[in-house]
This record gives sequence, structure tokens and C-alpha cells, in this order.
Amino acid sequence: MVSFVRRHGEHWLLVAVPRLPLGMLQRGEFQSRSTELGERLHGRLRALIGHGVVAVRGMGLWAGVDIDPTLATGKQISLKLAERGVLVKDTHGSTLRFAPPLVITAEEIDWAISQFADVLAETGSHLSGTEI
Repeated sequence: MVSFVRRHGEHWLLVAVPRLPLGMLQRGEFQSRSTELGERLHGRLRALIGHGVVAVRGMGLWAGVDIDPTLATGKQISLKLAERGVLVKDTHGSTLRFAPPLVITAEEIDWAISQFADVLAETGSHLSGTEI
């Protein structure tokens, strides 16, 4: 009788694969990438304060963004962003949560925040009849 069931410890690949991310964590690669790209993300988001954004907070690649409640709800903005290929989580009425993956590039951050800025501007222009 031949058994096709093996314990995880018997196959070298199943043992080696988890070691790669652990090594990256030990060397600090994920942490430094999150810090570097997070500064870019937060800087681009803070530039939108006064243009539909009330406040930005967070750390690394996690950001909470408060939308001007007279402009739209977080849900409305998140749905418009989803139509453009940007996924964010709406929370607490007028707050959006940005949490991109660690593999995101600087260019992708710039593109996503440009989409966000465009949505804010379009939403504001529908309310006031003028561009923000």
C-alpha cells in the first residue's frame, strides 16, 4: 500500500517557504518598506486637507482619512473609488481606511491618491457647481 499523505516536516519546500517571510521580518525589510511608502501615502493624503479631506492619521501604510461630511459619506466616496479600481474601507460615517498591501509601489500609491483627489474634486463640483 502506498500512502500519499505526508507530514509537513517531511517535505523540504513546506518547511522552507515560511522561512522567507520570517527572514524578511527579522531583517526589517517589511518594516522599512512600510515606513518609506507610508510617508509618501500620508504626505499625498495630507495635501488633500482643505480639498474634501478634514484630517489624516495613521502609521506606515495604514491611514484613516476623515472626509468633509458636507461633501459626502465615506461609503459614497468608497463606492466611487471602487469604480476607478481603488479599494478602501468606509468606517464610522465619514472616515475612510486606506491599507494597501506591502507589495504596492510608489507609482501605485501616486495613482491611487490621484484617483482619490479626482473623486473629491468631482464630488465637490457637483455640490457647488465649481471645481475644488
